Amino acid sequence: MVAESRSLSAKRLADARRIVLKIGSTLFVDHDTGTLHRSWLEALCADVAAMHANGQEVIIVSSGAIALGASQLGLKIGRARLEEYQAAAAAGQIQLAHAYQEILGCHGISAAQVLLTLDDSESRRRYLNAANTLSTLLKCRAVPVVNENDTVATLEIRYGDNDRLAARVAQMVSADCLILLSDVDGLYTGDPRTDSDARHIPEVTKLTKEHWDMAGGPGSTYGSGGMRTKLEAARIAMDAGCRMLIAPGQVSRPIQAVQAGARVTWFLPSSTPRAARKQWLAGMLQLKGRLTVDAGAKAALVAGKSLLPAGVTRVDGEFERGDAVSVIDQDGHEFGCGLIAYGAADARAILGRRSDAIAAILDYRGRDEMIHRDDLVLTHAETG
Repeated sequence: MVAESRSLSAKRLADARRIVLKIGSTLFVDHDTGTLHRSWLEALCADVAAMHANGQEVIIVSSGAIALGASQLGLKIGRARLEEYQAAAAAGQIQLAHAYQEILGCHGISAAQVLLTLDDSESRRRYLNAANTLSTLLKCRAVPVVNENDTVATLEIRYGDNDRLAARVAQMVSADCLILLSDVDGLYTGDPRTDSDARHIPEVTKLTKEHWDMAGGPGSTYGSGGMRTKLEAARIAMDAGCRMLIAPGQVSRPIQAVQAGARVTWFLPSSTPRAARKQWLAGMLQLKGRLTVDAGAKAALVAGKSLLPAGVTRVDGEFERGDAVSVIDQDGHEFGCGLIAYGAADARAILGRRSDAIAAILDYRGRDEMIHRDDLVLTHAETG
């Protein structure tokens, strides 16, 4: 039961079905020893378990592997070469993954490690593979723990900070809410550490030049992202229809503290993730092919259903899985476009066939849908 006295932050969190939670390394790496601050992580995982028990899907984007590994290998973070950073990440990632697996496991929750690079969100095929993996893990009620794949990433393909990585993950899975746990409690008009007149900003509905001017740089030996990277994450999230929250993470139960009314900054988009995705699809100019569908399939699509192979009568063009294609009816009228789940050759092989025949035809089990309803937008549904 939602009490009337519940804070606005608590309601916004409770309304989110899918949440991406980013944790900075400054929060759970002990500054003196470079080791895991286990008691803090245990308390944070209790928050995650509470959200999980409420039916919410949670993805954790976690920093900390390099810091933990550097301590283990005796490397100095500030003076390390790229290959030393990568070695530190390799050593630290094991500690990080084991800690999440063990602590979440105490709550009966499976943890799964997912490592990404910038290429994985900019290459269409890799993007789809990553998105599908994350979605499948969430369907299995697991908590994916995402980190940048620092062991193989070069300087050219690194995000460089996990704030933007978290925003890309939120975009990738159409998350409702992105939470950045930080060593600050939100955006201020100036740096509150040096400016006594700096005022806290509780809510942002549109990013302006003034907000960027307020942003500062990194403030920690272990952290690589300052307020500026958080604003960049907010821009990505808001464009994807995802609300974002900067919240203080030093407390023992940070999510519980937000629900109780802790000082935070909310970044609120003007649309929902679904609406933002549909708008993005509608604006795609590079359509690589087209699918002709029968009357029954058109009626199903107009009613909000997915496009199944059985309803496709013709495939034109050369395209790869994840490319944008147009959808036309039997009279040649285009009435939609979307991201196709099969390459052109496979799409031609399964058109007109039932979804349960796909595995036998292609020798692998792909998606049941040629275009999933979340990946399709109607452009001229009134035709026909």
